[in-house]
Amino acid sequence: MELRRLTEISPNPENPRVIRDDKFKKLVKSLKAFPEMAAVRPVVVNTDFVVLGGNMRLRAMKEAGWKEVPVEVVDWPEEKQREFIVKDNVGFGEWDWDELANTWDAQELNEWGLDFPNDFDTAQPDEGESFKITLEYTEEDYSKLMDAFMVFGSTKEEVVFNALIKEDV
Repeated sequence: MELRRLTEISPNPENPRVIRDDKFKKLVKSLKAFPEMAAVRPVVVNTDFVVLGGNMRLRAMKEAGWKEVPVEVVDWPEEKQREFIVKDNVGFGEWDWDELANTWDAQELNEWGLDFPNDFDTAQPDEGESFKITLEYTEEDYSKLMDAFMVFGSTKEEVVFNALIKEDV
């Protein structure tokens, strides 16, 4: 990794990836708040100092007023450069939304730029708050549940809770 003047680095005119509007503003804000991250994730450039990976970060660094940019220079053939451009931006992994919901702060995740799916509830539950649970049953399990209502005569919540906890209901 080396530092180069921002003016020495050229964005890739064939960059297939863009970040627009609010997401770009979040990227600029993120770089300002956590500039150390750029050193461990430098912009990747070829020997002509054309960006292969990090075009949007370079643009955000310029917007944030940076004068120098951490870069990693690679000397690869054209076909490997093109492959890298795409692979660098492919998201092979996916988020574990249950883990995020249960162990991470939703407000921080949002501030850090994470996009939540439309059905992701970022609200923190209040003490004593109730939740609606929708369950799907096989015909056989539904029949057992209806029998349990008749036998136990409890509230539907108690019957469902007991059915979930006990195998023999």
